[in-house]
Amino acid sequence: MLERLFKLQAHGTNVRKELVAGITTFLTMAYVIVVNPDILSSTGMDFGAVFVATCLAAAIGTLIMGLWANYPIALAPGMGLNAFFSFTVVGSLGYSWQVALGAVFLSGLIFFLLSIFKIREWIINSIPMSLRFGISAGIGFFLALIALKNAGIVVDNPATLVGLGELKAAESLLFFGGFVLICALSFRRITGAVMIGIIAVTVIAMLLGMVEYNGFFAAPPSLAPTFMQLDIAGALNVGMISIVFAFLFVDLFDTSGTLIGAAQRGGLLDKDGKLPRLGRALMSDSVASMSGAALGTSTTTSYIESTAGISAGGRTGLTSVVVALLFLACLLLSPIASIIPPYATAPALLYVAVLMASGLKLIDWDDITEAAPAVVTALMMPLTFSIANGIALGFITYAVIKALSGRWTELNLSVVVIAIVFILKFMFLDAA
Repeated sequence: MLERLFKLQAHGTNVRKELVAGITTFLTMAYVIVVNPDILSSTGMDFGAVFVATCLAAAIGTLIMGLWANYPIALAPGMGLNAFFSFTVVGSLGYSWQVALGAVFLSGLIFFLLSIFKIREWIINSIPMSLRFGISAGIGFFLALIALKNAGIVVDNPATLVGLGELKAAESLLFFGGFVLICALSFRRITGAVMIGIIAVTVIAMLLGMVEYNGFFAAPPSLAPTFMQLDIAGALNVGMISIVFAFLFVDLFDTSGTLIGAAQRGGLLDKDGKLPRLGRALMSDSVASMSGAALGTSTTTSYIESTAGISAGGRTGLTSVVVALLFLACLLLSPIASIIPPYATAPALLYVAVLMASGLKLIDWDDITEAAPAVVTALMMPLTFSIANGIALGFITYAVIKALSGRWTELNLSVVVIAIVFILKFMFLDAA
């Protein structure tokens, strides 16, 4: 049955390799089951319900990817987008988390339609590479700011806007210890480095009496507080256009980049360098986002950590099925997830930020018309506390600089249209 479903022999693999690969992938991304509820619960969402939604959304999305697209790619609520959801859409802009979930659902629906009508390739190919690198790095900087804030390293300062917190505080010291531990373990290629760091900080905090142990196993919390609570009608408000756009574009870039990168690592590309069943893979991702929004979590997307499992020999969807089953098993671990403090998950956020910022090295720094928009995009995300603003200002800067530099031929229609839409938004919608 497994051979018939996943074509193991044709992909040069076997059940044992796929099992090992699935466990490896899960361990590298298991941190999401504690980090995501920690971030989303800051909006007022029930922690236990978000924990269940996170596990279920990851399991459903990964299962679809494995059984339908037959790729060893795991999915879960995306880092960065969950922070954008909580701290920008709900925290800064004042929308309810129900409306934010509606925006996530709409972005997933648009992604699904783009995949069906095969418009996705045109969009992906028309976005300048420098802006893609800038967006990735900007999300990393955004996560870094949140991590440092959660750990008490960066604090509010009326005189200078931000300032340095109390470095001698136990929370700050544990954060620093967790971060350097994760980096060192990652350098040594220890599987599950991020999860080990989170657990180590939590255990030390427990021994110091900073957190209270509440047990290990328990029945899953109720999903009712978040299940089907999304407000789609509220998300159709004209002011939500840029937010839906931000959710959509970041998911589109993340998924496309992850799929291509993972496929190259595993030798899954065809002779023309293209990814077979790309449409199925992208639709799996979009369906996962819609189902995740219905369950009660932010955008579900493909995880680059899947390459860890691919490096361990995973080549088919059986790897994804193993990951999905492990996420379902985590439903029984809610007591452990609930006691992990913010300063224990902050090192994981900062580590992910470092990885996302690495794309800056690929920018053509000798071409100011490419470098400047990328830097504007990356800087404006943390400084305005909004991924959407960073994307918008990046597109506007790119189009205007290219035009004034006399390099009109390097501007395609989609970039010009998007830039004009964002200019109109800032002029009229934001002013209103």
